[in-house]
Amino acid sequence: MDAPIPRPYSGPADLRRMQDLVSRVWSHAAHWHIGDLAWQRSQHAGREAEWRTALWEDGGAVAAWAWMFGGEELFLVVDPARPELADAALAWSARTADDPARMTVTVLDREAHLIAALDRAGLVRAPDPVHAVYMRRGLADLPEVEVPEGFRVRAVRGVHEAAARAQVHQAAWRPSRVTADSFREVMAAWPYRADLDLVAEAPDGSFAASCLIWFDERTGVGELEPVGTDPRWRRRGLARAVCLAALHALRGAGGTEAVVYPVVGIERAAAAAPLYTSLGFTPYARSLTYTPRPDSGRGGDDR
Repeated sequence: MDAPIPRPYSGPADLRRMQDLVSRVWSHAAHWHIGDLAWQRSQHAGREAEWRTALWEDGGAVAAWAWMFGGEELFLVVDPARPELADAALAWSARTADDPARMTVTVLDREAHLIAALDRAGLVRAPDPVHAVYMRRGLADLPEVEVPEGFRVRAVRGVHEAAARAQVHQAAWRPSRVTADSFREVMAAWPYRADLDLVAEAPDGSFAASCLIWFDERTGVGELEPVGTDPRWRRRGLARAVCLAALHALRGAGGTEAVVYPVVGIERAAAAAPLYTSLGFTPYARSLTYTPRPDSGRGGDDR
């Protein structure tokens, strides 16, 4: 079957089409959740010019998309029923990257159709001591939330709290380019829900920790992204409390499972995987990084 001709990203309506593909093909063998797109493409307002994105459509629906981030980092989703589109996406990437020889591609170790295309294109798995561990948890047996004395856990009340919400994220993930304006963009992104954006409020009224869950009602799966605690308030059990409260809220919204992707191999994220393990999450996959083989003469028909 001939690959359809790719077209460039044209605005927010295309983001929803990209998310629709992600939701349609989601499984425990899929790299992306709809929350990944919502968070990654809205957290940094004004950076759209840095991104090159192409969509392949079939029968009016998106069957594949590729996103070149920062000129050299490729993300892609391809319907497993149309594996040939992975070849088309990689050919597009070779023409789109600032330096194809330095391009990286991140996939999940269960995405066999993408790994096969990477092999055909002459890419090889790179050493990746820094990678994401994919973890999941059912919601039937959640423990009760225990909030440290003097704090309270609650949902974000609306866009008027965007500045405070951005501030706790900045503190947890310093240096961060997230701003009050960009967090307003996050709040405007589908499927953001304030009732699934939980914060721990400190005695002084500031936000000390936060956990945002993106809920895909089609699959029943919510993704925790991002989670963080202001360094001033760490080691008090706030991350555990706010995550558990968010998981309870997800179950109340009709969710059946939660997923989270802690990064291992970097110091500032060292506590993440142990936290999720203590909350009952178990690993089911991991990310892999591929790069072009130095001597590979890559080409292809970008149809």
